Amino acid sequence: MASETLHAPVHSNIPSPVASSARNCASQDSQSSSSPVRFVPPDPESLEETGLNEHDLEVLVLKLLLKRGTVSGRGIAERLHLPRPILQQSFERLRSELMIAIKGSSGLEDYVFQLTEAGFDRARREHQHCSYAGAAPVPLDAYMEGIANQSLQQSSLTMEKLRAAFCDLRLSETLISQLGQAINDGRGLFLFGPPGNGKTSLSELVVSAFGEYLWIPRTITIDGELVRLYDPRSHEAVELPQLEEISYDKRWILIRRPTIIVGGELTMEQLDLQVNPQTGISEASVQLRANGGALVIDDFGRQRMPTSELLNRLIVPMEKHHDYLNLSSGRQVAVPFDMLIVFSTNLEPSDLVDEAFLRRIPYKIEVEGPSTEEFVALLHDLASKIECNCDPGAVDYLLNKHYEPTGRPLRFCHPRDLLRQIRNYCEFHNQPLAVTSQTIDIAVKNYFAGL
Repeated sequence: MASETLHAPVHSNIPSPVASSARNCASQDSQSSSSPVRFVPPDPESLEETGLNEHDLEVLVLKLLLKRGTVSGRGIAERLHLPRPILQQSFERLRSELMIAIKGSSGLEDYVFQLTEAGFDRARREHQHCSYAGAAPVPLDAYMEGIANQSLQQSSLTMEKLRAAFCDLRLSETLISQLGQAINDGRGLFLFGPPGNGKTSLSELVVSAFGEYLWIPRTITIDGELVRLYDPRSHEAVELPQLEEISYDKRWILIRRPTIIVGGELTMEQLDLQVNPQTGISEASVQLRANGGALVIDDFGRQRMPTSELLNRLIVPMEKHHDYLNLSSGRQVAVPFDMLIVFSTNLEPSDLVDEAFLRRIPYKIEVEGPSTEEFVALLHDLASKIECNCDPGAVDYLLNKHYEPTGRPLRFCHPRDLLRQIRNYCEFHNQPLAVTSQTIDIAVKNYFAGL
């Protein structure tokens, strides 16, 4: 059975299978013209430079030993992502306080540590308050400085960069220009139009035009509260050969500029810090995880909360470029709000919000369906890619029988989806892969039903 994916690299308005290749094009273009890393977090050389205090490190060491039992000094340093000389002072203090003891040696000038009875009691109390024992956190001030040094506001797009981001797609100059203006403005945009024309895919690809990577801390500390920022479900870590040649703060991780997509499931609670009562750790809000990239609110207007409530929550941070989040203590804290917000909807923007709101989102870009010529070209191009023969007149048959009589609108997703149906049918019945009037009728019956 063929394993090739039906990609649709013909127009900007094609769903997500093209995202990876287009992102690669943008990445190659950016890296050929400029450094992919604009900022590097400096490696701390002292406890003061970590932004933490003695108590912070001691607690992490104790909880790590509580979980692991016995760990070498080098192993503790690796798990906390800190230089061992900085931790050496913590080891000595904990030994003098009879919290830890040496179990044995571990290579040159290193030892294996374990908890004493007193250390076990203290570690258990700290673990009940907060179970986190991973990479040492980065203070909020250092995070804010890092985001400022990598801000999208310091990046600007040109027509050439945006073309590179969509190098696998056929994209009109008008649409490229509209997107570029909106992105450089940085205050958000509406993408609207009928479903199936690739608004979500456009949103995913836009941030790749910047072509740069982003450093973020794995965890940040805010007034003693820990917030887990790096999320493998939202962030894609990257490893560059250059990193092996430089010194940097290992508490930070290099990622691709993120694109966080939320849909109808978005709730007001997700726009704030969410404390896990069992672990004592807060999970970052969706907009905090999107810093330095893009936040895409898909299916805007279908969220559980009213659209006015959602816009009221986001409109001021969009304009001021900072947000306020609530800590578990009840205190509010200011955090960066440095991202492109994209509202993607199948509905008319004027049907969702009033004129005052629309004025504050300056760019409204309509993503339209294909012309007949574009639709035909797309179907032939995709069929060629999967080595599918098209009978003469088959595409005309599709249009004349299944589109024109019913007034069914053309969508950029239809050629890909119909070809997938045809391929599945031919493979199952062990027939040559071909677009014929018979396979078209079968695909249309399966795919459209009552649509």
